[in-house]
Amino acid sequence: MIQNQGGKVVDGLKEVSAGGVVFRRRDGRAEILLIEDRYARWTLPKGKREKGETNEETALREIREETGVSGRILRPLTTVRYRYFHPDRGDVEKEVHYFLVEATSEALDPALSEIGGARWLSPEEAFRLMQREGYDNNLPVMEEAYRHLGLRAGET
Repeated sequence: MIQNQGGKVVDGLKEVSAGGVVFRRRDGRAEILLIEDRYARWTLPKGKREKGETNEETALREIREETGVSGRILRPLTTVRYRYFHPDRGDVEKEVHYFLVEATSEALDPALSEIGGARWLSPEEAFRLMQREGYDNNLPVMEEAYRHLGLRAGET
């Protein structure tokens, strides 16, 4: 196991992250939390696992650090795997463990040094924004979360 200078865990050329589909109920309707990343694309809150953390601890910490929202994990969701190129390390295999997370606090306090912003959206708005200005590999994760919440991607 290799640890980089920031204390993030990297297994050789494998990076492990965790995050979540965060939801709240407002006036009887579900809302989904999305963040705008540093590339001006909308995504689910997530981040790298630190030494000694579980995937669940990482997910809750990253959601709180990026958005200011605390939550509780209801269940695991899909694990997404992909490869990207890092200028210092070359090809990196990335594994992201996602969880369905119910917000226990709702006020947004985005870490603008890390992300461009954060928004609560209707499930339909969140899914459409992800389709238009997000990452395709997040769509199956959102669909799975919506099924567990009794929602459809096209539902408000």
